[in-house]
Amino acid sequence: MVSSNHQRHCEGVFFARSNPLINGEIASPKNTARNDIELNWRLMFKPIRWNTFPQDFIRIQIGFLMFGLAITLMIRGNLGTSAWAVLEVALSPMLHLSIGTMTVVMGFTVLSGALIMREKIGWGTLANILSIGPWEDLWLSIIPSVKGNLPLQSGMLLFAIFLMGLASAIYIGVDAGAGPRDSMMLAIKRTTGVSIRVARGIIEVTVVTIGWLLGGPAGVGTLVFALLIGPAVQWGFKIFNVQPHKPVEPEVIAGVEGGAE
Repeated sequence: MVSSNHQRHCEGVFFARSNPLINGEIASPKNTARNDIELNWRLMFKPIRWNTFPQDFIRIQIGFLMFGLAITLMIRGNLGTSAWAVLEVALSPMLHLSIGTMTVVMGFTVLSGALIMREKIGWGTLANILSIGPWEDLWLSIIPSVKGNLPLQSGMLLFAIFLMGLASAIYIGVDAGAGPRDSMMLAIKRTTGVSIRVARGIIEVTVVTIGWLLGGPAGVGTLVFALLIGPAVQWGFKIFNVQPHKPVEPEVIAGVEGGAE
């Protein structure tokens, strides 16, 4: 007959082998779920580089200042704006919000969709939403509208595209997370398997169509912007020597799976 002590010892060995440890705790369903939540949370948010954060914050704000100025120049030039600005300008008077505030609201709305699709973001994503709109309102209060002067309007449009290319390179170079609209584009690419070009095209065409139907400032400038913004951003990359970054850092995955805080 097997002694009770021996039986308890065998049961303990079986229990220990069938329940691996996570962070020193037995991997119960509750602990496993908590670990999964931590993993998902860490993977969805880019880590902050605190040692360079002050410099990164200044650089990114310079980029956002330039973004706000570029959008304002297109709005005031009255030849057409970027797709998202078409929609935001159309919705602004309907909701009794300034254009800058409408940009912030739209940013959070788009970000919500990207998060639902589990796209990775960073502090720069939130800074993008909260900063560009106020810069727009500031520049709109300074720069007057121009009509009936095609050379000046054309110059404002082309300079705005050039400026946005530089601003994009500065912002992306900080590597603090994609903006809300680009996050949505990346989420669509990842979940559907379509190319970046197709994902961006779907979003841009949908947004500009809705904005135009609502009375937004779509025009020849909108088409010019769509054709030239890509080369402008590439040129900005060359000027500031911006290199592509890895979408997910392997050390983050390893750190979470290894129980690191």
